Amino acid sequence: MTKSTELSSSNRRDFIKTTGSVTAASVLAGVAIPRVHSAVDDMTQIAVVGAGGRGTGAADNALSVPSDIARNKLVAMADVSTAKMDNSYKALKRRHKDSVDVPADRRYIGFDGYAKAMDNLNKGDVVIFTTPCAFRWVHYKKAIDKGLNVFMEKPLCPDGPTARRMLALNDLAKKKDLKVGVGLMCRHSRARGELFNRIKDGELGDINLLRAYRLHGPVASCYSLPPKKNESELLYQIRRFHSFIWASGGSFSDYFIHNIDECCWMKDAWPVKAQGAGARHYRGDYVDQNLGCYTVEYTFADGAKLYLHGRTMPGCYGDFASYAHGSKGLGIISKNGHAPAPCKIFKGQSMKDPVAWAYPGRETN
Repeated sequence: MTKSTELSSSNRRDFIKTTGSVTAASVLAGVAIPRVHSAVDDMTQIAVVGAGGRGTGAADNALSVPSDIARNKLVAMADVSTAKMDNSYKALKRRHKDSVDVPADRRYIGFDGYAKAMDNLNKGDVVIFTTPCAFRWVHYKKAIDKGLNVFMEKPLCPDGPTARRMLALNDLAKKKDLKVGVGLMCRHSRARGELFNRIKDGELGDINLLRAYRLHGPVASCYSLPPKKNESELLYQIRRFHSFIWASGGSFSDYFIHNIDECCWMKDAWPVKAQGAGARHYRGDYVDQNLGCYTVEYTFADGAKLYLHGRTMPGCYGDFASYAHGSKGLGIISKNGHAPAPCKIFKGQSMKDPVAWAYPGRETN
């Protein structure tokens, strides 16, 4: 796909089939890529499974792609909450009137809605998974069986057994040449990408230490009070999914995944060992299952370490950053949140040392 003539002769389904997962995810995110449509059948149908904030946002991204790049149409939605479904549908219909074709009989409420929504799609279409990850492997299997391309939010699994199921399912998706994008948006950061390339070229030397911090107060639903009177316990825990390990893996899995992922990206390896500790501080009437602070030491095959520090406590020092230490200097992977990524390489192990390289200009993620 190095020549524009090759692209112009491809239809939409051939394009998804012949491009990599990063490009497929970029389509959903609304990133501009060369026009690929020439065939009549170039409409991508989309279903959203999980119509909360993340599902609405992902659908909005997909429908915001200019029509000369991709013709996308939302045709089905599923959720267990009628209120969330109604709010999501109204918001998307208001913003994308001509690209939202989801009548009431294609807005499915209930735990079996995921299958009904996907049954409206054809092979090569796209399904967006944004439910709590406890249900992800079941939804993913259905998508693979139907030959659907997938965008799924992070995290992908709440525990080890479901992680192994997801890995096995991913092997099936690869055999079918399906494209699967995951909501680890830091992987699309140009600044981080340039830093990674420079690390691979040896500008930081051998990476022997990485540090990651996500220290802030309670966010989303990581702290939860007891359910309301007469509220379903199951639906309450799904609604407050960040608070319950079975549903989401808790705040560790849902929040810290970004720092862990970007550090492993720079190391170009996955850890082979992890050991950690955590503590739950006084929380009054909150009944969630999260700890207040976490620390984990990850070890890579070459002996290098990644130290992760996480906290969700109010009124404490805050930090949101990742760093890589190499034999030639220090690299800033991220700082002050996800974006912008002020990636730099210093000639020593301190940010007071001379700068060897800095990403030019402001980069948004």
